[in-house]
Amino acid sequence: MTPLLEIRDLWIEGRSDEDWHPIINGVDLTLGRGEVLGLIGESGAGKSTLGLAAMGYVRDGVRISGGSVRFDGLDLIHASTEEKRSLLGRRIAYVAQSAAASFNPAHKLIDQHVEAPVRHGVQDRGESVEDAIELYHKLRLPNPEEIGFRYPHQVSGGQLQRAMTAMAMSCRPDLIIFDEPTTALDVTTQIEVLAAIRDIVDQFGTSAIYITHDLAVVAQMADRIKVLLRGDEVETATTRAMLEHPREEYTKSLWAVRGFERPEKPAPGPDSVPILSVDGVTAAYGEQVVLEEVSFDIHPGRTVAVVGESGSGKSTTARVITGLLPPRGGAVRFEGAPLPPGYRQRSKDQLRQIQMIYQMADTALNPRQSIAQIIGRPVRFYSGLRGRRLRARVDELLEQIELDPAIFRDRLPGELSGGQKQRVGIARALAAEPRLIICDEVTSALDQLVAEGILRLLARLQDELGLSYMFITHDLATVKAIADEVVVMKEGRVIEQGPKTAMFTPPHHPYTDLLLSSVPEMDPDWLDRLLAERGVEALGEQAADKM
Repeated sequence: MTPLLEIRDLWIEGRSDEDWHPIINGVDLTLGRGEVLGLIGESGAGKSTLGLAAMGYVRDGVRISGGSVRFDGLDLIHASTEEKRSLLGRRIAYVAQSAAASFNPAHKLIDQHVEAPVRHGVQDRGESVEDAIELYHKLRLPNPEEIGFRYPHQVSGGQLQRAMTAMAMSCRPDLIIFDEPTTALDVTTQIEVLAAIRDIVDQFGTSAIYITHDLAVVAQMADRIKVLLRGDEVETATTRAMLEHPREEYTKSLWAVRGFERPEKPAPGPDSVPILSVDGVTAAYGEQVVLEEVSFDIHPGRTVAVVGESGSGKSTTARVITGLLPPRGGAVRFEGAPLPPGYRQRSKDQLRQIQMIYQMADTALNPRQSIAQIIGRPVRFYSGLRGRRLRARVDELLEQIELDPAIFRDRLPGELSGGQKQRVGIARALAAEPRLIICDEVTSALDQLVAEGILRLLARLQDELGLSYMFITHDLATVKAIADEVVVMKEGRVIEQGPKTAMFTPPHHPYTDLLLSSVPEMDPDWLDRLLAERGVEALGEQAADKM
């Protein structure tokens, strides 16, 4: 049978200043009908670039310099604009890593869903709305008859990711490119999304390219795996063969269990004063209460990991601590003294003491400012430095985060890798010389090698500067690597907390046990086994009809 997609000897280049440099180096790819191919590799491997090229598309500043991309016999590289428009959205669809950044916030989900089928003449609006509701059923979205009439900000990240998958399926495409679709999701939501994606791909016989840096996830999703390294193909094999007998040393290094796990520090003494105390905090958005009686302490020089599903209240707690969301009840204390509830009432010194590092460095850094400007702004604000002293301090901060000032000082964020941008976010937080840093999912969008480098950097900075961390994360491997204590949240409440060793030792609270058992394993049968254990039926037509 003729493959649905054939890529032969593909060369892609990116522009830097006046020069072009290679991104993809003569890669071949073949995808059969109904097959799922996993693309894996560390940051900069070329996974997303190759995935977009499978659609005949490259980003600005990138060009295809050689080779061919044929979809169902059509040469996408030389196809006309009209030929591509007739395919994209209709026969080829794309699911982005960040659904929140991809949906138009000004339009309801259903209006964005129906656009492609109506424009391509697949269905009229009424038929498309009915089909959207059916897809929401199949993807296990809550209130499928109503959820499409919400705006993107009114649903959770996991729900938005499933809504994007439904939108990609709206025209029943032959090929879907999934670009890290579960990276930012907690482990329990990830299971729902993975199961839903796999079921709907199977049900409609859709081919897919699944791009990810999470090896355990690709083991559940792909029929075959292709490994990339700096634009070169390392090896390709069936999933089971790749997992059991990887040929190349680089692949074996990806498969290896990461070695970084920081020993848990001794418990604080009875006379230790917490640097931060969250004491019985209750908070709400409008009339909806989102935090109820939340309490925990962070002691000097220690790391407290706050874990839980989407909507559990982790990030909302951080907003209360930083004064972005004044609480309805309770108090936040810094070194025993109450902090004003709103950031506008806090002194410059109180603001300086607590800083944040954000999950998505791409959206947290101003793309039009140089790295020196981004880091220098808080230095000027909190320290008042100017001129050569300011430049020297910026260079010192760049050296602290292991970036060469001469190379990175004058670059823009778009010229940096994901890991480098996250390091700049760390430097910006350090620029205020804080005592406490809130790390909000700072490694979730990074591959394992880069994430480990960030964790090692944070651990070193904590030792050198005496920092305390509140580490918001859904990644339990990250918790094991860096935390001293763990706080587990569910539906706005703290349901369990204690030292890391105790929290990972049975018996657990049932919800903590659910989180621990939801961490994917490097076993292609893991997801099927887990769903069977939990009594979750795979979604075929029969299951969908029961909803």
